[in-house]
Amino acid sequence: MKPSKASQTDGAEHMGSAAWELLLPAASAPARARGRSLQAALRAAVRSGRLAPGTRLPSSRDLAADLGVSRGLVTETYEQLTAEGYLRSGRGAGTWVGDAVRAAHPRARDLAPRPSGARADFVPGTPDLSLFPRAAWAAAQRQVLAELPHHDLGYPDPRGMPRLRTALAELLARRRGVVADPERIVVVSGVTQATTLLAIVLHARGVPAIGVEDPGSPQHDGVYASAGVTSVPLPLDDEGLAMGPLRSSGVRAVVTTPAHQYPTGIAYSAQRRAELLDWARSVDGLVLEDDYDGDFRYDRAPVGALQGLDPERVAYMGSVSKSLAPGLRLGWVLVPEWLADDLITLKRAIDLGHPTLDQALFARFLERGDYDSQLRRCQRAYRERRDALVAALDEHFPGAEVSGIAAGLHVIATLPERYGPQERFLARVGAAGVAVRALSDCVYARAGAWGDGDTAVRLVLGYAHVPPARIREGVRVMAEAVPGQ
Repeated sequence: MKPSKASQTDGAEHMGSAAWELLLPAASAPARARGRSLQAALRAAVRSGRLAPGTRLPSSRDLAADLGVSRGLVTETYEQLTAEGYLRSGRGAGTWVGDAVRAAHPRARDLAPRPSGARADFVPGTPDLSLFPRAAWAAAQRQVLAELPHHDLGYPDPRGMPRLRTALAELLARRRGVVADPERIVVVSGVTQATTLLAIVLHARGVPAIGVEDPGSPQHDGVYASAGVTSVPLPLDDEGLAMGPLRSSGVRAVVTTPAHQYPTGIAYSAQRRAELLDWARSVDGLVLEDDYDGDFRYDRAPVGALQGLDPERVAYMGSVSKSLAPGLRLGWVLVPEWLADDLITLKRAIDLGHPTLDQALFARFLERGDYDSQLRRCQRAYRERRDALVAALDEHFPGAEVSGIAAGLHVIATLPERYGPQERFLARVGAAGVAVRALSDCVYARAGAWGDGDTAVRLVLGYAHVPPARIREGVRVMAEAVPGQ
């Protein structure tokens, strides 16, 4: 279907040879797809700018002859693209590229966080993704696809599938001591969505501000700001949130990590847990409990969730981000009865509910005991890595103190003063290819015991995603980069 020399020359005067060649593969497409292929090729040439606005196209007769296709097919293509605005035509005046289209240069960027490429990466927050149970997950997926009723592929209950909510209620009551009514469990795409939904609902009920632990998660400001709520930093003491500043702050809602505070690593004392709930009752308020790593305690059984003490004053949030993978975007929130209807209505309005296939798959994973097996596997691996990190710090940084309970996916390490000041330490360690996070990065007030006014080197070191041998190597490299004075 090579065009004749005369016709090709004439066409090039109109369209340009490069753009002309874009249409030739479309003419070679199977007969049933040839029309769509020609439309797509011509549309792409206009979008890319290879056919500029005002370019005159060959007549349908000439283009059909050159491409070896029917004139009717070319005519239909011209008519379709004229209707869409890509082309314009006038009776007896020919067909031209329209002026409405602007050149597009599409590209797909990947904005997902990726490994830093550091020689050793101790930045916290990431589990070991190689522990994801691919074989068990794939087996559960095959079974779910084979057994799932057709009607379950319709729009779901915005709270989540009853099967999954029931399985979650059993799991959370058994492992975390939660008062788990399946009717008040809402399946969400992670703790961030749970927090955002709660913040929007509270704001609509006249709550303008939410207290946050200081130090705490650096993500809180953005999450609450998106919901129109102000975050109020509240200091900690050795037992948890300091009650004096909380009472004087005027807030009626506060987000906490009582089982294993992030980042300090403390567990709220029994006395402080009781005081926190007394405060919530006294102000008709709410505690948002983020149980982000409550299953991972290495020296004893985990302390039960705060929600179990007063389900009407605590909204409990959790996810599989640390136990399976954050990319699954799968979590849950247990809401007090007085908030349930508002939150469910909002969840329905935002996304009509979580994907049903994912829900059914995770429900089966829970029912068969695969999730419990995964938790045990992760707990063994993460305990070994924590032990390796503590031992390496003791060997290479004599006098270093590791604070917080033996739990979770990170430790706080305070190094002797001879390794400071912190700014110099971070610069030298970074130049040596070791990625770490300073505790001061998690501080809002930037002053006092945790902030910039302190010259001590305090690090938040994540270890879950780092194999033991790499942990030991990374700590050794840090010590060589910053020898104690």
